[in-house]
Amino acid sequence: MTFKKWIGKLHLYLGLISGVVVFIVSLTGCILAFEQEIKGFTEPHRFVEGRPKSELLPPSVLQARAEAFLPGKKANGILYGVPTRNAEVGFYNADPEYYYVVYVNPYSGKVVKVWNEDEDFFHFILHGHYYLWLPANIGQPVVATSCLIFLGMLISGLVLWWPKNKSAAKQRFSVKWNGSWRRRNYDMHNVFGFYMMFIGLILAVTGLVWGFQWFSQSLYAITGGTGSDAYVIPPSDTISPSLFKKPIEAVDKAWFALQKEYPHNEGINISIPHLKSESIYSYVNFRAGTYYHVDFNYFDQFSLKKINIAGPYTGKYSEASFANKLRRMNYDIHVGAILGLPGKILAFCASLVCASLPVTGFIIWWGRNRKKRPAKNRDKSRKPDLVNGF
Repeated sequence: MTFKKWIGKLHLYLGLISGVVVFIVSLTGCILAFEQEIKGFTEPHRFVEGRPKSELLPPSVLQARAEAFLPGKKANGILYGVPTRNAEVGFYNADPEYYYVVYVNPYSGKVVKVWNEDEDFFHFILHGHYYLWLPANIGQPVVATSCLIFLGMLISGLVLWWPKNKSAAKQRFSVKWNGSWRRRNYDMHNVFGFYMMFIGLILAVTGLVWGFQWFSQSLYAITGGTGSDAYVIPPSDTISPSLFKKPIEAVDKAWFALQKEYPHNEGINISIPHLKSESIYSYVNFRAGTYYHVDFNYFDQFSLKKINIAGPYTGKYSEASFANKLRRMNYDIHVGAILGLPGKILAFCASLVCASLPVTGFIIWWGRNRKKRPAKNRDKSRKPDLVNGF
């Protein structure tokens, strides 16, 4: 067996193993590509009615207003967006599991809407993208493994696509639309697969950062990162006496300090600690619609002293190393937001092609498999039908 035939067998079996998962993950990725844009048109509760005429209310006020609508639940954090956006007060818990967001007018304190994860279409799609709608401990490894297989298929596919000579190369870059449907299907699999291969590699690699810790850590080290790439919120000093009666008072002070330090921003997210060991976590965003261009700050909830930690998720973006910047960009690269709307369109098209590859590949395999089967009970006296090819 030649090397190329061996690669072909490997490509085939990997495709049969991972095809269904790749199709689901890619298709859900297409739907999620323009989630924020679609929600901007369909969810008016995200935006402040009229023009703001007063100052922003502090976290303590928004927390109290939001918690009144969810009795027995405690707010975990507040996101202040751009001036035209309502604040988002987040409620999430692991056991019992729930996730709510209360949209509050940050100027008047009026509660506009209580959002529930279980009622949101895009979060249903997101769970399919991450877990195939299975329990996380089952679905996540399956998706991650299939993503790793897909990465290998892209490489093996390039080997199979690579033309032997110049005459063959002419057929590798275009689809023969006037050919038979089987020829069009074959060309679509090969040509479209080649054109999206680079973007597909980026989607696969950035997805694997969340899929396997060993992959994430290895990529972080290869790009120049030192130490662990894990996201860790540092603890507060529980021994020192507190300067505040309640943690929310410290949150207010930290929020005022951040506003003073960052008078020009595109959003401030700040957490509300519920345990003595927790610190106050915050990030300040400088590019709306993305998550990478942010400054991270951690405050001791008792003294409000800033806590310095190592890793990619700390300090100012402008002072971060290449590896730390790249890791912060991972999500925005994955969804194409790093390039704005053109990037999202590119990610959508690439995801659509990725979803088509298992389908067109299966049709190629099925057609070849049927051709290899010997004909049974065929009437040898029958003349061949030259029109239909049998």
